[in-house]
Amino acid sequence: MIPSGDYIRILPEIVLSIFGMLVMVIDPLLGENDDRKSIGVVSAIGALLALGATFIMAGHPGEAFYNILRVDDFAVFFHVVVILIALACILMSFEYLKVQEIRQGEYYGLILFGTVGMCLMSSAIELVMLFVAIEISSISTYILAGFRRRAAESAESSLKYFLLGSFATAFFLYGIALMYGATGSTNVDVIGASLRQGTPVMAYLAIALMLVGLGFKVAAAPFQVWTPDVYEGAPAPVVALMSTGPKAAAFAVLLRVLFGTAAPGWFWAIWIAAALSMTIGNFGALVQTNVKRMLAYSSIAHAGYLLVAFIAIRSMEQGVSAAMFYTAAYAAMNVGAFAVVSHFASAGEKYVSIEDYAGLGRRSPVLAAVFTVFLLSLIGIPITGGFFAKFYVFRAAISSSLVWLTVIGLVNSAIGSYYYLRLLVMMYMKEPQSDESVPSVPFAAGFAMAGCVVATLYLGVFPNRVLQFAIESARTLVH
Repeated sequence: MIPSGDYIRILPEIVLSIFGMLVMVIDPLLGENDDRKSIGVVSAIGALLALGATFIMAGHPGEAFYNILRVDDFAVFFHVVVILIALACILMSFEYLKVQEIRQGEYYGLILFGTVGMCLMSSAIELVMLFVAIEISSISTYILAGFRRRAAESAESSLKYFLLGSFATAFFLYGIALMYGATGSTNVDVIGASLRQGTPVMAYLAIALMLVGLGFKVAAAPFQVWTPDVYEGAPAPVVALMSTGPKAAAFAVLLRVLFGTAAPGWFWAIWIAAALSMTIGNFGALVQTNVKRMLAYSSIAHAGYLLVAFIAIRSMEQGVSAAMFYTAAYAAMNVGAFAVVSHFASAGEKYVSIEDYAGLGRRSPVLAAVFTVFLLSLIGIPITGGFFAKFYVFRAAISSSLVWLTVIGLVNSAIGSYYYLRLLVMMYMKEPQSDESVPSVPFAAGFAMAGCVVATLYLGVFPNRVLQFAIESARTLVH
C-alpha cells in the first residue's frame, strides 16, 4: 500500500500531467477557426498550479514510492526553476504560434509533459527512474524541435537531435547496467555506500558512460556538436526551453549522481569538459552571423562555466551551491534573450541574423533595452545575475586551488564579451537596414520578458536569499 504522503511528493508532476492531458482533450474539441490561445491560457494555469504544488510538496520532505524519489530542498529548488522556465516559454509562445501558423494543442501538451520529466529528474534517486525521467523530457523536446513543419531546417534539427540523443541515452543506460553489475543496486544511496567500501574497475567505466550521456544533455564539449544546428532550426520559444529546462534538470542529475554516489574518477573528465566547453563555445560564437547559432555556442560556453563549480571538491558545499545559483541565473537571462529573439524573428523566423538587429535601439527602444539587460548578464556585468553567478563559480574554483581552470574561465569570459557587445553595437550604433516597424510586444510575451528582467536584476542586486537557499540545499545533497 502506497502512503498518501507519497502522492503529495509528486504533486507538481500530477498537476502538470493532468493539465497536459486536458490540453490534448480540449484541442480537438475546438473548431478549425476557433482561437486556440485559450489552450495556452490553460497550460499557463497548469504551470502556475504546479508551482503552487511545489511549495506544498516542500512541506513533506522525505522518500517516496519505495525510495525511488526524494523530496528535499535540492529537489524543490530545481522544481521551481524548471516550472518557471516552462511558464515563461508558454507565455512567449502565445503570439509566436499564431504568427508562425503552428497548431497549438499538442505543442503546449508536450511542454507540460516534458516539464514532468525535468521535475522527476531533480528528485529521482534511483538510476532507472532517472532514465525514465530523462526520456520523458527528451522525447518531448525531440518533437518540439521539429514543430516548424514548413521549414526544412526544423525537420533537420529534430532528426539530428533525436538520432544523437538516442546514442547518448544508450550510453547512459549502459552505464546504469554496469553500475548495477559493479554494486548490485541502482539506488544512489546504496551505490554510494558500496563504492565507499571499495571501487570495482567496472564502476569507473559505468561513470564514464553515464557522463557521456549527461554531457550530451547539457551540451558540454566534446558532446556539443548537435547544439548549433538544433537551436537554429527549432522554434525560438522551444530553444528557450531546451537551452535551460532540460539543462537545469540534467545538471541536477549530475549533482545527484556525482555527489550522491561518491562516484570515482570523474574529476579530470569534468575538468577537461569544462575547459573545452568554455573555449569551443566562445570561439565558435565569435564567427556566427545568426543570433540563434550565436546563443547556441554561448550556451556551450556557459555549460563550461557551470561545470567549473562541479569540481570544486575541496569545498563541495560551496561548489554545489554555486552551480545551483548559476543554473537559476542562466535560466532567467537566456529565456529572456530568446523571448526577445522569438518576438523579433517575425513570420518564418526571417529576422534572425545579427545585421537584422541594426538600429533596434531607435526602432524599438524598450525591446532593445530589455535585450541589453540579458546580454549584459550573459557577459557578467555587475548588478545582473550573470555577474554573481560567475563570481560564485570562480570563487569556489579558487577555494579548491583550481587556478588554471579559473584562468581559462576568466580569459574565455573576456573573449565571450566581444560577440555580445557586437550585438549591442549593432542595436545602438548602426543604421537600420529597413524602415519596417517592429511589432508591439504582446501582453503575454511582455510579461515573460518582464519576469526574466526582474529575475535577472534581482539575482544581481539581492543574490543572498537565493544563494542561502542553494547553500542549504547543497548541504542536504553533500551530507
